[in-house]
Order: sequence, then C-alpha cells, then structure tokens
Amino acid sequence: MTTTLKPLQEWVDSVAELTQPDNIHWCDGSKAENDRLTAEMCANGTLSQLNDETYPNCYLHLSDPSDVARVEHLTFVCTAAEEDAGPNNNWMPPKAAHEKIDALFAGAMQGRTLYVVPYCMGPIDSPYARLGVEITDSPYVVVNMRLMTRMGKAALNRIEKEGTFVKGLHSTGDLDPERRFIMHFPEELSIKSIGSGYGGNALLGKKCHALRIASYQARTEGWLAEHMLIVGIENPQGETHYIACAFPSACGKTNLAMLIPPETHAGWKVWTVGDDIAWLHLDDDGRLRAINPEAGYFGVVPGTNEKTNKNAFDMIQRDTIYTNVGKTADNEPWWEDKKSGTPTTDWRGQSYTKGNGPAAHPNSRFTVAATNNASYSSLAEAPEGVPISALVFGGRRRELAPLVYEAKDWNHGVLVGAGVASETTAANIGEVGVVRRDPMAMKPFCGYNFADYWNHWLSFSERSDKLPRIFHVNWFRQDEDGTFLWPGFGENLRVIRWIIDRCQNQADARSTPIGNLPSPADIDTTGLDVSAETMSTLLSVNLDAWREEMKAVGEYLDSYGERLPAALRKEQETVLAELQKAH
Repeated sequence: MTTTLKPLQEWVDSVAELTQPDNIHWCDGSKAENDRLTAEMCANGTLSQLNDETYPNCYLHLSDPSDVARVEHLTFVCTAAEEDAGPNNNWMPPKAAHEKIDALFAGAMQGRTLYVVPYCMGPIDSPYARLGVEITDSPYVVVNMRLMTRMGKAALNRIEKEGTFVKGLHSTGDLDPERRFIMHFPEELSIKSIGSGYGGNALLGKKCHALRIASYQARTEGWLAEHMLIVGIENPQGETHYIACAFPSACGKTNLAMLIPPETHAGWKVWTVGDDIAWLHLDDDGRLRAINPEAGYFGVVPGTNEKTNKNAFDMIQRDTIYTNVGKTADNEPWWEDKKSGTPTTDWRGQSYTKGNGPAAHPNSRFTVAATNNASYSSLAEAPEGVPISALVFGGRRRELAPLVYEAKDWNHGVLVGAGVASETTAANIGEVGVVRRDPMAMKPFCGYNFADYWNHWLSFSERSDKLPRIFHVNWFRQDEDGTFLWPGFGENLRVIRWIIDRCQNQADARSTPIGNLPSPADIDTTGLDVSAETMSTLLSVNLDAWREEMKAVGEYLDSYGERLPAALRKEQETVLAELQKAH
C-alpha cells in the first residue's frame, strides 16, 4: 500500500531519507496486520500474552523505567512568535526546534521498520472529524493507534480525497531522557516526538493532535477542542440529554463517563460517548454538538475495580493492551486496588516484594476499543455528533467549592472554567493541599496562549443564543476529619439530574455571588445516608473564602498580561464586587 497523494508520498520519502529505516510499511488497519505485528512483538519480548482463558486476547507491555508518563518539561509549542504559545507552554522557535530534533532523528530508524499510520480522529464520515498521518518505528504504537483511532485504508482514502492532514513523526530513538522531546508546530499542523514510547508522547493522535494541534485548528476554524468526557443521561421516559465535562486528573472523569446509576434510580441509563476528549462545533441552528475524536480508551489502571468503575473493570477483561502493570503467578494482570489476586512480578518485570514499591506503576495504563464498554453509545459514531445540554467543570477542593453551582451566563461560565483548580493529593509529588490552577482542565494541552483561548471561548456568546448552560461540580468536599461528605461514584447522577433539570427550566436555584445553587431539598437524597446538615454544608458558600479565591483567580489571570480579554477581567471584577457587598 502506498498513496496517490503526492505531498504525503514526498513527506514519507524525506523522513525515510533522514531516519534510514530498513523497511517501510504502510498500515492498512486490518486484523491480519494487527495479528502479525502482535505475534512479532510477542516473539521479541515487546509484548507478552496474558492468561488467554481468563484474559482472552490481552497483552502486557513493560516500558523502559525512565519512560512511564507525559513529560511536560520536554513538551514544546513552537510558534513564530513566543507570545502566541503563551506562558502556559514551553516555547522554542520553529527553526531551532526542527534543527534540534531532526539531528536526533538522523539515522534513528536504522535496523527498524518505518510504519506509515494514516488515521482519522472522529467518525470516518463526519464533517467534524480531522485527519492525520503518524510515521513511527514502534509496532507497539501501531497496534495502540488501531484501538485509539479510525486507522488504515478508510482514513487514507479520506486523506487522499481532502488533501490535508496533520503530520506526526515519532521514533522511540534510544529512550535516553536527555534526548527526549515532544514538539508541536501548530502553524504547520505538525508534531515531532522522539525518545519516548509512552502513550501520550508516542500515540500522536491523542493529546498531541486531538488537543494541542486541534485546539489551534479549532480557534482558526471556529470550534472547540476540549479535554472533556461526553456522556448521555437517559431518564425512565426514554429522553437522553448529553453533557460534556472537564475535570483535571484524579477528579473522577472516567468514573462519570461510565457511571452506573444507583439502585434507587431504576429506569435511568448512562451512555458513554467519550471519556477524555470532545470536539465541539456549532451546528446550523446554533446548537453546540460534540464528537469524541477517539475510538478507544487509554485509561489509568490502578484503582479500577468493580466498585469504583464496574464498566471499565469489565471491559478490560478481554482484547486489551496493558502497559506497566504487575503480573500474578497464573499470568493475569495485577494492579493496586484490583481486589483480587496476588502479584508475583512488578511493572519492571522483577519479582514483587510487598512493601518494596507498587506492583503496577501508578500511571500504568490499559488500551481498549470503546465498543468493549457495556455503556458504549452507538452515537459515538454519529457523523453529526450529539447535542450538548450542559458543560460541566470540576476540581478537587476540600472546603471551598460547593457540590454544584451554575454559572450566571456563558461569559461567567468562561470565568468558572478559567478558575478551575485542584488541591494536590498524596498522589502528587510535593506538598499536599496546594491549589493548582488548571483552566478548563487544559493546562498541559492547550496549543496556544491561554489568553487567546479564553477570548475564543468568549466569542461563542456573540455567535449563538442557544449555547449550553455551564456548571461547576466538586465531589470532594471533606469535613474537619478528612471524611468525604458526598458518596460520589454512581450517586453523582443525583447532581447531574439537577443540572439537566436546570437546562430544561424544571428546577429552582438560589442566586449567590458565585452563581446559582440548588437548595438542599432540590437534590434527591432518597436512600442516601447524607443528613440535611451535610447537604447544607455541601451547598454553602463561604463568602470570606470565596473573596480570597476570587482575588487569587484575578492574580492568576493577571499573569497573562495585556492579552487577557477585557471581558474575562470584567467577569472576575463583577464576582469579586458582589462578594464584597454580600454579608
């Protein structure tokens, strides 16, 4: 398989000349190709097959111990003007960046096969989908991209028809952390990544394309590329409402995307459209519609069990690639909080000794097709996407943020999103309880200056009067003893119901300086062991604490200098003024 598209063929030829591979293979995405690559990796030790009786068609990959996560300090956005990348990104001039990384690519594929991976982000026939080609020397990347994207012949056919695609060049190089870079060239719609085989650094369709490059494309073309799950909530009457939610890591994103209604909610159903990324476009009627650009899940394994996320736990029992988990004596994958089995080897492939570090790396992953999920929505393949009723932001705050509140309007909602923050947990390196700003949960992923990004968000209020309402949730309020006040998990559906009712003008709210809040009686707590006093605490606004918070948000916004939109500054000043007046 080659291509009729001259610019694509010329690019592949030039990369081959630079990297000097032994062979070139154009990927067609077929099962036969996948089976052959899998067998080759099992033969050379890149993959090992797990217990085929209990975990059919599942494989384990152990990466280099120095290559287990995204490396934000080695990730660059390379724009002609430094201020276009913004203080939220590491910047390098494009010419210098190309020279630096191309020197590392020179001869990097000697003794290896160069794989050409054409892929589509989004349903293959969707006008909202965008195309890419990744060149890689990693067969592990190829089999993962087959799960995570619409990869192969159909994608190449569309690329040849449209003639435009994002160029992604990847090599594992020598895996030397000193020779590892992930560089993005938004103005050229291209990505170059070397020295890592890890997911987000190597599966270039994921964060590199679907967020960093796509966010730049989205601003240019008038849409939004966001770090958001998309979930459909179906009520007992058969009506389904779709919401898109942005949470920083460790804030319950995958759990909400695959939520299982509690026993008290007979007749309710939850449908997963996406668990990580949403592309949002205005349709001809001015409604915001969303597609999930991905075709699979690349999820964190530790903590996944039947209680925390039954759908995720069930879907990774088959047809799954595990990365950096432990293994039991009977060759089953093992991870912390799995609740069954005993590990004998750890994520380094060494004998496991209890108390000598975790068996599974804290950032160990599963890769699996979205169709494995019992709550998979067939509308994940709908070319027109799904209509979004509400956008929901969330963070992890022990005391400050109420369980749920609604922004007063779209522009105020942009401020709510811009102020998203989480307090560090024991899982973070450093001090516990430090507030970290992560606007729209996009801090590591926005491919241009956050000030321009907020300005782009604000522009939507001038383009449509049918925009979704915006909300903020916080599942993590604690009492003085550190006990969580809200049960979370499936019970979060109770909060989502209020959000949907608000969007339908079927629920009341009380106005406060920070937004519209439900009264405690507005959240259905039937069958819950949550007292009226606790609900009152969960839905309270501490005015003094919020004054300090809004000042801190103002200081954070100030760090973006003259590019900060005046409308966003005005929103912050308005909220602060109302807090100062309130008693």
